[in-house]
Amino acid sequence: MSSNSYTYSSSSSVSYSTTSSSSTRNGHTTTDGARYMSYTTSDPSGTTTHTASQRQGGPVYAERRDYDASGRLLPVGGGYAQPTIGGSGVDASRRIEDVTEGEKKQQK
Repeated sequence: MSSNSYTYSSSSSVSYSTTSSSSTRNGHTTTDGARYMSYTTSDPSGTTTHTASQRQGGPVYAERRDYDASGRLLPVGGGYAQPTIGGSGVDASRRIEDVTEGEKKQQK
């Protein structure tokens, strides 16, 4: 009779950081800050990293990256992981363009 033994291991880590600064100019104080979070899980099949960052008063930028057991970045939906706004899946590299000035010129 033979016996098989299996070993499964996994690990995870979490990192948080915040920064802040203030400056006074002409009697007005300006404060700026940012928050950053990283969460990583690993198991024999690979690693997943979640990161999120936010500047004071700005949107949250969230990103997920998956790596295989060899450390290669895995494609997501036919492309590689892209930063998103607020974890919504919105690609932060895309932009919205205000075309109202062009529309006004066309209407004249």
